[in-house]
Amino acid sequence: MQVSSDTIAAIATARGRAALSIVRISGPEAVAIAAACFEGADLREAASHTVHVGYVASRDGTRIDQVVATLFRAPRSATGEDVVECSCHGGDFASRLILNRMLEAGARPAAPGEFTQRAFLNGKMDLAQAEAVADLIHASSSLAHRVSVSHLQGRYSEVLAELRADLLELCAFLELELDFSEEDVAFADRERLEALLDRTERLLDELLRSWRLGRRVRDGVRVVIGGRPNAGKSTLLNALLGSDRAIVSPVPGTTRDEVEGEAEIDGLLFRFTDTAGLRDTADAIETEGVLRAERAIDRSDILVYAYDVTVGMDAGEQAFIEAIAERGAPPVLLVANKTDLLKQEDVPIGDGESSGVLALSAKRGFRDEKEIQPLIARLLETAGGDLSLSEGSLVVTNERHRNHLRQALDAVQAARRSLGAGSAGELLAQDLRVALHEIGAITGEITNEDVLDQIFSRFCIGK
Repeated sequence: MQVSSDTIAAIATARGRAALSIVRISGPEAVAIAAACFEGADLREAASHTVHVGYVASRDGTRIDQVVATLFRAPRSATGEDVVECSCHGGDFASRLILNRMLEAGARPAAPGEFTQRAFLNGKMDLAQAEAVADLIHASSSLAHRVSVSHLQGRYSEVLAELRADLLELCAFLELELDFSEEDVAFADRERLEALLDRTERLLDELLRSWRLGRRVRDGVRVVIGGRPNAGKSTLLNALLGSDRAIVSPVPGTTRDEVEGEAEIDGLLFRFTDTAGLRDTADAIETEGVLRAERAIDRSDILVYAYDVTVGMDAGEQAFIEAIAERGAPPVLLVANKTDLLKQEDVPIGDGESSGVLALSAKRGFRDEKEIQPLIARLLETAGGDLSLSEGSLVVTNERHRNHLRQALDAVQAARRSLGAGSAGELLAQDLRVALHEIGAITGEITNEDVLDQIFSRFCIGK
């Protein structure tokens, strides 16, 4: 695919009041266009990676703003093209005037993600790294940030590239055998092929299993707090958030709509939702709240079901929990709340590992995090399992990658079956070509314009 010969320009910083704004221009005429708008040093004669203070002026010579122009000449730039970045005073007005001046001088407005797309097309990064740029921009937790940076640095891509190179070599030998099939010549080492397929299958399976954690690293963990009215759900939400987010009242039915809050725990973002008490009611508004609570549970990653330990769970609650367990999702953490109302000798011992129930006091937990620490530990365990995976590169956070990896694994498993059955080399080579195609589609060795447009259209303008 060819990079457009146009020179593009866009504001690269967010709108609104700020100390600085940046107008970025990239393409074969970037330096000439910037020089035509710039009063100060002659940018056309300036060396790459130099910084110049001056003014951007309108066509009639009226100065628009004092700027700092930074010059990057191809190929030593982020896009691989000539790039000029003008840092002006913050706010929407000055940066918009400067952008309009650049467009008037010959640039065209950049499409969403077009700077990053040009970096990909010019070989500055592969497609997985380009997508990591968008993930980094939208990261909402420290784990999401670390995983995005890891992918941007390229280790994830390196693993896939090494895997693809091995498969490509063996596929080439198999196809060479087909060319000499009449001479009965074997070029591919069957033992090495079997070992490579085994390693490939294990790695692809590991990547796919990381998706459960990866999706939650990217999007956060949706936790719904459910239970009967007056089970202490709102108090539990406030304890988990460490703030008075939800109204707490002894009156049943106080919470009628969803109350949400976010908290970062061990680097992972949790999105907590307090819901209306689950009960039959004649109140139309409360009934709607109960329906919303049930829908929220269906959408959740984890259900924390709280009940009043002084009352216990009734048959209806137990049937409700059993129905969710039979359905298989979401996983349920049972919390016996309000232990502060029990005598010390009546409080359940331990954290409920044997029974699966966590006994605690959300009221005490609001003042003392140690009280709810067992629940936090169980949330982390249920949400992602081994969070240490996120410290490395092999965590899949992208739905597109997951789909290609699934297809690649299916192809590798088909190749193993063909090899075990002694099938013709042509069938084996065909399976390997499918796996090569799917892995290459992740990093961009194999792609098409429609896929690129779909990926980069989700980027912001100026990136």
